[in-house]
Amino acid sequence: MTIHLYNTLLREKQIFEPIDAGNVRMYVCGPTVYDYAHIGNARPVVCFDVLYRLLRHVYGESHVTYVRNITDIDDKIMAAAEKTGESIESITARTAGWYHDDMAALGALPPDREPRATEFVPQMVKLIEQLIAKGFAYEAEKHVLFNVPAMQDYGQLSKRSLDDMIAGARVDVAPYKKHPADFTLWKPSAENQVGWPSPWGRGRPGWHIECSAMSGEILGQVFDIHAGGIDLIFPHHENEIAQSRCAHGSAVMAKYWLHNGFVQVNGQKMSKSLGNFFTVHELLEEGFRGEAIRLALLSAHYRQPIDITREGIQDAKAQLDRFYRALAMVSDLAVEAAPTDHVLAAIADDLNTPLALSELHELVTKLNKATSQAEKKVAKAALLGGAKLLGILWQDPAKWLQSGGSADDAAVIEAQIAARLAARKAKNFAEADRIRDDLAARGILLEDSSSGTTWRRA
Repeated sequence: MTIHLYNTLLREKQIFEPIDAGNVRMYVCGPTVYDYAHIGNARPVVCFDVLYRLLRHVYGESHVTYVRNITDIDDKIMAAAEKTGESIESITARTAGWYHDDMAALGALPPDREPRATEFVPQMVKLIEQLIAKGFAYEAEKHVLFNVPAMQDYGQLSKRSLDDMIAGARVDVAPYKKHPADFTLWKPSAENQVGWPSPWGRGRPGWHIECSAMSGEILGQVFDIHAGGIDLIFPHHENEIAQSRCAHGSAVMAKYWLHNGFVQVNGQKMSKSLGNFFTVHELLEEGFRGEAIRLALLSAHYRQPIDITREGIQDAKAQLDRFYRALAMVSDLAVEAAPTDHVLAAIADDLNTPLALSELHELVTKLNKATSQAEKKVAKAALLGGAKLLGILWQDPAKWLQSGGSADDAAVIEAQIAARLAARKAKNFAEADRIRDDLAARGILLEDSSSGTTWRRA
């Protein structure tokens, strides 16, 4: 199976050739844990979860290592602790738990490793020492900074000149910098701030050095795939590359760099100032299904901007209803999930999830039209196989279609269905129709088949 991925580093789609097919390694930048994850945070998790599933399918589950970090020390976290009086450890433990719960609700597989920045400070100090020794970093007023002009090909990833980078970014102005683009590797901590001992005094790491240290320690100096949101290309990923390459003397940090596009709301970039900002937790609390949110995020190609609205999530839920209705009609057929070549090829072509989803809709049509048991088995196996790669249709069809009410409500519905069946047996069709219409008025739809009557919520 040939996988093609668009490599941001070279601005072209390439055949994916792992460094070691027996140990495929992927790193995705994870969250800074100080609040609930917004829908933009969820997009890379969902998109690159599909890549993780594809790699496991092609190379074997035991031959893929997926690392997604947690940034648990950051100025935003420190500000939150200062504002509330809560300890940093308490804030990060709670918010990391929120993150795990919300991403699980979206059907994302947990990474193989989830390093926390605070666990790797010694490795960060060692990396900084290597950069200083090689002339790529310097100490100034208890800070350590990366000397950007010392790296001749700095800017490979963003493809911008140094002057353009400075003009287009919010650069910290500090008198101790040798060059305006130099960025912080280590900074001093005040007595009331969290800090660690180092050769440059008590302090804490800069953001960029964290990912370089964690990925290098777990995956090696050069690994296969590094991924994240498009907003991380500069400065975060550019600076990761600079640190790692200069410390290790390698030509690349990762062979393939993948970036997902922005999430928009009603055509505008999501932001708190525009009032179009919402979190995954908020959507789940409103009653939206996590699987529907996931499908909405997969409805556009990962490299393109995507417009996420509540209406769009409702549309995704309607699509899932169609899938689950088809599966409910063949719930008695045991099959082994196996994706079709068309679905697999779509996902292997730079994660073309819209095309893969269109193939799943075709499979549902085939399943609904199938007349023989053999045809139904083939279609069901293909549907479930493709769905597994996309991370959808993992729930019991009946539970999906009937969820949204209380257990008592479900018991009442089942009793009315039994009463309708009794009325039909007694040839009291008027009463049977009345029960059906009464249920329909309450949003409960009945579906009769040779195997009996099933129900679902509209």
